Amino acid sequence: MVVLAAVAAGAGLLTWFAAGRSKPLGHAAGGRSYSPRGREVTASAAQRLNHASTMLAASVLFDSGLEHYRGQFFNRAMYTPIVVSSVILAASLHGAGDTDPGSSRVRHGVQALAGLTGLIGFGFHAYNVGKREGGYSFQNLFYSAPIGAPMALTLAGVLGVIAERVRDADPDEPRLGGLPAGRSLAVATAGMLAGTTLEAGLLHFRGAFQNPAMFVPVTLPPLAAALLVRAATKPEGASQSGAKWGMWAVSAMGVGGVAFHGYGVARMMGGWSNWRQNLIDGPPLPAPPSFSGVALGGLAALELIERSRFRF
Repeated sequence: MVVLAAVAAGAGLLTWFAAGRSKPLGHAAGGRSYSPRGREVTASAAQRLNHASTMLAASVLFDSGLEHYRGQFFNRAMYTPIVVSSVILAASLHGAGDTDPGSSRVRHGVQALAGLTGLIGFGFHAYNVGKREGGYSFQNLFYSAPIGAPMALTLAGVLGVIAERVRDADPDEPRLGGLPAGRSLAVATAGMLAGTTLEAGLLHFRGAFQNPAMFVPVTLPPLAAALLVRAATKPEGASQSGAKWGMWAVSAMGVGGVAFHGYGVARMMGGWSNWRQNLIDGPPLPAPPSFSGVALGGLAALELIERSRFRF
């Protein structure tokens, strides 16, 4: 574990130093100068997306570390998400402090690699569930490799890639895939919230919703996602306060979820005095902040919507 931590930290530091700014401040491809106002909008939204990617990467780093340690790293591939999440964490932190409107090729490549790694991990987990006695039954979905967990790494990579695309976009006409950047990002983030809710719902269903607070992660995020989709279809200039409150509520829920999971650990036999076992077998402390990360992506989308002239 010490060697693995050193490798992950070293990879992260190398990525940090390699992800230097690729363009002079205030200029984009072709030498075009952007207005200071437009540059501030896209740079601010990109930084918020990097914050979202950072939180998701940190959640994956600690959650996969605990879960795979519990599995005793039976498969050597189980080391991969720890190293990759460390690298994407460094790249996202670098991007969060970068006010340059131009993208970084290193950061962009790292984020894309992380997204692909998450998809491959999903395939590994799906295979792990399917090969067990009974196949895709609730019993196996509950107690085998968490089938949706690797997708958090994919979401971190996707948000990081979008951050680099937003940095390169024309600040006066920010677009993603030919569509207005803010509105398309809002719809995509709503889908991310729905997927994260499904994973939380499966695990809370396993816990029989024994605490009423366990209903919050399966009710609040879908409501906030609906508000986000509604925001994407509102006329230009309409108030987005409802969607903003929804995103902030989900973000706060993700942070508060750590405290609730900590309480769940305390309720296990031996409580925190038996932390070596209960941290591994109890509610995963690093998992809830993944909601906060996705919610920050939603706030970036709303920021772009409010300052964009375009609509669907």
